Amino acid sequence: YQRRVHGEDSPLFAKAIEKLDSSHGILVPGGFGDRGIEGKIYAAYYARTQKKPYLGICLGMQMAVVEYTRNILGVEHATSEEFDSEKKFPHVLRYMPEVSKEYMGATMVLGARTISLERDCMAYKLYGGLTQIVERQRHRYEVNETYINQLQEAGLRFVGRDTTGQRMEVIELERSVHPFFLGLQCHPEFKSRPGYPAPPFLGLLLASIGSEKLEQGLQASLKRGPINHYKVNPNIPHSPR
Repeated sequence: YQRRVHGEDSPLFAKAIEKLDSSHGILVPGGFGDRGIEGKIYAAYYARTQKKPYLGICLGMQMAVVEYTRNILGVEHATSEEFDSEKKFPHVLRYMPEVSKEYMGATMVLGARTISLERDCMAYKLYGGLTQIVERQRHRYEVNETYINQLQEAGLRFVGRDTTGQRMEVIELERSVHPFFLGLQCHPEFKSRPGYPAPPFLGLLLASIGSEKLEQGLQASLKRGPINHYKVNPNIPHSPR
């Protein structure tokens, strides 16, 4: 895989590997455009194969899906429609149907949205036992439904979805397979506070310390219960799309 990025003898690649190898956890954040995309995909690959704790936020989640599609499903050159407008390669991520492809201003999915979580997942525990959470969104692309079943059968779990069940919002690998591999389409940093760090970031830090610390943190989150600003307020409507 490294030959596809920079070439096995590239000093840039060697330096990047050195940084990844010395880390205790890897965070790939959100962003736009194709700059550095192959590096982000490789970071997800490295974290997955080397069992490094991984948190992907928005684009970081999407690139983890691309990596899994390429290297586990074997779909060569799988990518996002964001980076391949001419449709030369398979799109595991596509434009959302409600998003304009012609106008960039005010066309994203924005604001607070409700996400439904499965009970038997790590995110459910991190969020204090909530089966529905409210997080803020800022994106234009979603997982292509053509690949969802194949990815799940291959071990990538879609543990969080929008309220229609059609849009993939949270991904995980089983903890029996990987100590901490989590991706969210939303932006938990928008609600994170010094005294109340966003659950995904807290989870990454705990996992970076060690699996025992993560397990203690998950149990503590369940015992403490959810923080109010992640709960669904029935008096405030949140559009599912």
